[in-house]
Amino acid sequence: MRLNHYYGGWKKGDIALIFKKGSKEDPGNYRPVSLTSVPGKIMEQILLEAMLEHVEDGGVTRDSQHGFTKGKSCLTNLVVFSDGVSMSVDKGRATDVICLVFCKVFDTIPCNILLSKLERDGSDGCGAVDTPEGLDAIQRDLDKLEKWACVNLMRFNKAKCRVLHLGRGNPQYQYRLGDEGMESSPAEKDLGVPVDEKRDMSRQCALAAQKANCVLGCITRSVASRLREGVLLLCSGETPLQCCVQLWGPQHRKDMELLERVQRRATKMIRGLEHLCCEDRLRELGLFILEKRRLRGDLIVAFQYLKGA
Repeated sequence: MRLNHYYGGWKKGDIALIFKKGSKEDPGNYRPVSLTSVPGKIMEQILLEAMLEHVEDGGVTRDSQHGFTKGKSCLTNLVVFSDGVSMSVDKGRATDVICLVFCKVFDTIPCNILLSKLERDGSDGCGAVDTPEGLDAIQRDLDKLEKWACVNLMRFNKAKCRVLHLGRGNPQYQYRLGDEGMESSPAEKDLGVPVDEKRDMSRQCALAAQKANCVLGCITRSVASRLREGVLLLCSGETPLQCCVQLWGPQHRKDMELLERVQRRATKMIRGLEHLCCEDRLRELGLFILEKRRLRGDLIVAFQYLKGA
């Protein structure tokens, strides 16, 4: 740090390919992740903290920025988005959600342009789709974004850009991105959480239960110990049943029961508790049912929101 020098060896890393979705035969459906050395990661963290402090003090980012912002997360971003959509739909207004995806943004973005980008682009990003003026405003914003991408030597992955038409009486306007029309979709993922035109979270509940059962299956096949400390340690943290659950919490009894079955399976794996009923196992472990844990999480998030955390 004192020499203003970053050791070149720390920049070297192994590239791991992480499959995203779609066809596994298509190389474009894999995300390259660079696995660098531990000292390099520590140095990056030190630099990141200094840069974030500078950005925060200088007021560079807007209040709507949630990524890499202290006190904000994917959950806060999703809650703000869902709240705006819900208010619009509850008022009986047709609402369109446009999902834009850049093509390999981290690999293709010119660093010199990124570092010099300080001005806003002037795009509002929203409009009322139940009026011709609102539709035209959104289309103008899309045209601005397409022009902005071209000027900054970037491009959208138009095959993955979609439109969600929400609300009754939606005119389902045909938007275009550049010279190509945008396809409509009944459901899209937003920060890992599916959003569909009916705003029903049953699909997300099923996916969360499936992922959690896969984790339990890996524990069964790979971990010999069935002591409570080991199983609970592997089952704790940001599990699929807890990640952003304040947004997609189950709305139907069948979905609640689906998630509870996963917890019952997990607690039954612990040696010495197999013969007990679910309530006794939870009492022995000092745990609550998932419904109560979700309520506790809702209260914590509401408190943080009201306190401006």
